Amino acid sequence: MTRGTTPAGVRAGDEAGAARHVREMFGRVAPRYDLLNHLLSLQIDRYWRRVAVERVRPIVARPGARLLDLCCGTGDLMAALERVHGRPVFGVDFCRPMLAIAASKLGARARLAEGDALALPFPDASFDLVTVAFGLRNLANYRHGLGEMRRLLRPGGVLAVLEFSQPPGAIFGPLYRFYFRRVLPRLGGAISGAGPAYRYLQQSVEKFPSPEELSGLLRGGGFARVRHWLLTGGVAALHVAERD
Repeated sequence: MTRGTTPAGVRAGDEAGAARHVREMFGRVAPRYDLLNHLLSLQIDRYWRRVAVERVRPIVARPGARLLDLCCGTGDLMAALERVHGRPVFGVDFCRPMLAIAASKLGARARLAEGDALALPFPDASFDLVTVAFGLRNLANYRHGLGEMRRLLRPGGVLAVLEFSQPPGAIFGPLYRFYFRRVLPRLGGAISGAGPAYRYLQQSVEKFPSPEELSGLLRGGGFARVRHWLLTGGVAALHVAERD
């Protein structure tokens, strides 16, 4: 549970191999990443990001607050945070094609860096808020990644993790799993031309810790006041935690 993602074909425990596989995969899907996010989620991904921003609005609006969006991808959450913050948000991702799209969206205000979430290029206690949307499950070592996020937070700083989950329930749960296992990988693969990426998406979500397990990881990693909310019946979950 705590080790991290292990894509098909990568040996268990090979963190470098897992990271390389994920980076290359996102590079291939980058040109159609936004289209497929919105299409396959029926535009609900936009709502999830709005919820995340509203939950952390008090710290985003704090005068002088420094914000980092980790695994920022094409910059959608960065843009949403900047609309509230009114100042640039830092973004880090290890996939250069994704960063290029983020830069084209954000323009001159972009504060983007290519970097590894397991070895971030910032000093301790650099930020008041660290966010990561749909990126934590792709890390080769969850515990190490959460440790880096905590290291970057100032005392009283907040971490917000938005991630896919698996909805409970006797009716919606099975319907969603049918869509996620049978429909989404085929549709995503057909549109993107990168079928393995959408099979990986399905497999990585199913292997990722449950919201309760992730809350335990956060507490075990030194975070306090850990809370989580299930979104859209549990299709996604938002975790918010603080550094003492």
